[in-house]
Amino acid sequence: MSTEPAPDLSVKPILTGELVVLRPFVDDDVATFRAALADPEVCRLTGSPVEEPDERRLRDWYGSRNAQTDRLDLAVVDRATGGCVGEVVLNQFDERNRSCNYRTLFAASGRNRGLGTEATRLIVGYGFERLGLHRIALEVFAFNPRARRAYEKVGFVAEGVLRQVLRDGDDWVDATVMSILAPEWPGGR
Repeated sequence: MSTEPAPDLSVKPILTGELVVLRPFVDDDVATFRAALADPEVCRLTGSPVEEPDERRLRDWYGSRNAQTDRLDLAVVDRATGGCVGEVVLNQFDERNRSCNYRTLFAASGRNRGLGTEATRLIVGYGFERLGLHRIALEVFAFNPRARRAYEKVGFVAEGVLRQVLRDGDDWVDATVMSILAPEWPGGR
């Protein structure tokens, strides 16, 4: 077993970039996620069913994120507008192997401006530099090349393909497993 102390995921930092700020959730953020989860494109990109989000469930979920000790969920705020445009999450933490999963969700207002790339870079850097992670992994659907490009810009590498993991209408869609390792992170060399 590693002698390194376990990462403290109860700490919810504020991470500031040129385009975005990652911060703990506030009550007003729920409106962003209500709209995002009702957006058919967001639902398709995340593999979620299109349905009217339940207000109480959303408030309970986002209201509990800051108290989680086994994962790191942060709101993504567009510095140009001051508005919440999405979230980034490090979850499925494996303490023994110092690894976790990464996922993100962006509302329409946060897409196509480099906000996702910078948000990913900020949280991945925090994962390696502050939490002492060794590996961060994700899955991206084949019909989402925009997200894949953002992950590649940050340094994620394709590891393999999960074949036909998602039903998309009458079609089946593959997902690419990608990861980045601490030695590959520029700050880790």
